[in-house]
Amino acid sequence: MKIRKSPLTSTFTEVTRWIREIYAGRIVRLELVEVELPGGRRTIREIVRHPGAAVILSLLDLDGQEHLLLVRQYRKAVEEAFWELPAGTLEPGETPLDCAQRELVEETGYRAAEWRELLSFYPSPGVLGERMTLFLATDLQPVASEDRAAPEDEFIQLGSFTLSAAFDLIADGGIKDAKTIIGVQWAEKLRRDNP
Repeated sequence: MKIRKSPLTSTFTEVTRWIREIYAGRIVRLELVEVELPGGRRTIREIVRHPGAAVILSLLDLDGQEHLLLVRQYRKAVEEAFWELPAGTLEPGETPLDCAQRELVEETGYRAAEWRELLSFYPSPGVLGERMTLFLATDLQPVASEDRAAPEDEFIQLGSFTLSAAFDLIADGGIKDAKTIIGVQWAEKLRRDNP
């Protein structure tokens, strides 16, 4: 079977003709955007604007075995609770690393001495402008309870899982969000690269 490729234009972009903001909330904005396609036809895009987020792949040594720190929370948008990597939305003027460091303390009660940026990705670029940056956090130490200000609008359960257990959670549906699946895959890559 031969696959026929569509010819690409030299400018494979959509030209914005107008933008109308439909909603502006505390975190996201919804826009209607009229675009002109490469062939000249016009259409409307619905876009959710988001300031971006940091995701933390935090590795904790427990009894000589490496564990991932995951948090369990209820997600109203899908009416389910599942295990996720700690993550958070960037505050105005905050860098992804600053956000990751803040969120690790807030959501897990740990601080990391070593940080490494792994990659940035778009979880749903068809409708969502959010860019997530995944960080590796190692050499974790617990913080004093008075140094930890957990957000009042989040109810979080903390858990630690071996990499094998995290893959089992993915297979069983306990982990369903893209950022955590990507993070678990990265943990496996790091394990293979550094046996």
